Amino acid sequence: MLKQPLRRRARSAVLAGSCILLGIGASPAAAQPVDSSVGTWRTWVLASGDQFRLPPPPGADATRAEAEQLRAMSMDADAAALARMAWWNAAAPSYRWNQIAIEALLAADLRANFAMRHLAVLHTALADGMIAAWDSKYAHNRAGPMANGAAATPSYPDEHAVAGTVAAAILGTIFPRRQGEFEALAAEASRLRLLAGAAYPSDVAAGVALGRSVAAVALERAARDGSAQAWTGTVPTGPGLWSGTNPIAPQAATWTTWLLASPSEIRPPPPAAHDSAERAAEMTDLRAFVRTPKTSGDAFFWEYGAGGQRNFDYWGAHIGRLLFESGQARNAPRAARTYALVQAAMHDAGVACWDAKYTYWTIRPHQLDPAFRPLFTVPNHPSYPSAHSCFSVAATQTLAGFFPADAAILEALARQAGQARIAAGVHYWSDVTAGERIGQQVAARAAERARTDGAKRQ
Repeated sequence: MLKQPLRRRARSAVLAGSCILLGIGASPAAAQPVDSSVGTWRTWVLASGDQFRLPPPPGADATRAEAEQLRAMSMDADAAALARMAWWNAAAPSYRWNQIAIEALLAADLRANFAMRHLAVLHTALADGMIAAWDSKYAHNRAGPMANGAAATPSYPDEHAVAGTVAAAILGTIFPRRQGEFEALAAEASRLRLLAGAAYPSDVAAGVALGRSVAAVALERAARDGSAQAWTGTVPTGPGLWSGTNPIAPQAATWTTWLLASPSEIRPPPPAAHDSAERAAEMTDLRAFVRTPKTSGDAFFWEYGAGGQRNFDYWGAHIGRLLFESGQARNAPRAARTYALVQAAMHDAGVACWDAKYTYWTIRPHQLDPAFRPLFTVPNHPSYPSAHSCFSVAATQTLAGFFPADAAILEALARQAGQARIAAGVHYWSDVTAGERIGQQVAARAAERARTDGAKRQ
C-alpha cells in the first residue's frame, strides 16, 4: 500500500491531469478564451447583468483555508467521480441541462408548444445566469484554485453552480414530482467542481445564491406568460372552417413572446377562400402528387422523427452539434446565448403560428375533400399556416446566423420539412409558404437581438 503522502501526491497528479484534459483550470495556452465583457450583455429577464452583483469573496486567509479543504476533498475523487466530471464538463452547463430537460420533456410526452415554452424559460434564465456570473467574476477578479496565469477566467462565482441552481429550480417547477432529482443533479455538478479543484467552496456557495436570485426572477416572468391559462373558447362552424373537437393548444396563440411585440404582430394575411380558384388549384396539386418511398419516408420522418412532438429534440441536437464543431461548446456564455436565442425564436414562431391558426381556423385538405387521403393521421389543429415550416425556418435561420458555414445545409433541412407536409397531404402549399414567412420574420428578430446584445463577433 502507498504511504499516505505518496498516495496523496499520486491522486493529486491524476486529478490535475484529468482536469486539464477536461478543460478545468487549464493553462492559458490551452484555455478557451471567454469575453470578459459578458457581464454587460443584454439580459432576458434581469434588468441588467449587475442586478444581483455578489459581495466580495473571502479574503486571503480564508482562501488559503479553502485551498486546504480542496486538497483534502481531492482524496475522494475516485474513478467514478472522474467519470462524472468528464460527463458534466464535456461542454458548458447549458448543453448538459438542455439534455436533462429534453429527457424530462419527452418522458412527460408534452405537446411541442409547451415543450418549447419550457425550454425558452430555461435557456433565457441560464443565459442571464451566465451574464450575471460574469459580472461578478470580473467585478471581483478572484483567481481560481488551479489558475495559472492572467488568462484564466475568475472563479467567483462558479458558473456551474449558478446554472445548476437555475435549472433545478425551473425544471423542478415544471416537473414538481422530479424536483428532488434535479436538485440532486445540481448538487452533484457543484460537488464535482470542488473535487476537481476547479472552484473554492465559497465560489460554489456564491453561485448557488446567485442562481436562486436569477431563477426567482425567471419563474416570476414565467408565471405570468399565459401558459397556465386554459382555453375557454369554442370551435367556430361554417363553410371552409376546420372542424373537430379538442383542438391542440388554442391558448398558445396568446402566450407572452420573447422577440415579438405580441403574438399577432406578424400575423399573415387571410388564406385563400375554400371555394376559390386558388384553393381548387392547390387541391388539384395535392391529388396529383405522386408518392414515392423517398417522399413518404421524408413525410414520416418529419412527422414522427424530427417534427411533431419531437421537433424541439431534433433542433436542440443541432445546436449542440454546431457548438462542438465550432469550438464553442465549453464557452459557457456563448453556449447559453445560442441556446437562448434559438429557443426563444422557436417559441415565438410557435406562438405566431398558433395566432394565425386560431384566427383563421382554416380547413384541412382532407376535410375540404373527404375523398382525399393523407399519408397518416392529421394533427388536430387548423391548416394555415404550417407549424413545421414556422418552427423549422425559425430554428435554421437563427442557427445560420451563428454558424454561417452551415447555412445551406440548415436551410435545406427546413425546405425538406415543408415539402414533407405536402408529400403527407396534410397541408396546402400556401400553408407552407405562410409558415416559412413567419419563421423568417422571427429569425430576423433573433438576428437583430444578436447584433445588438453586446456580444462581440467571434
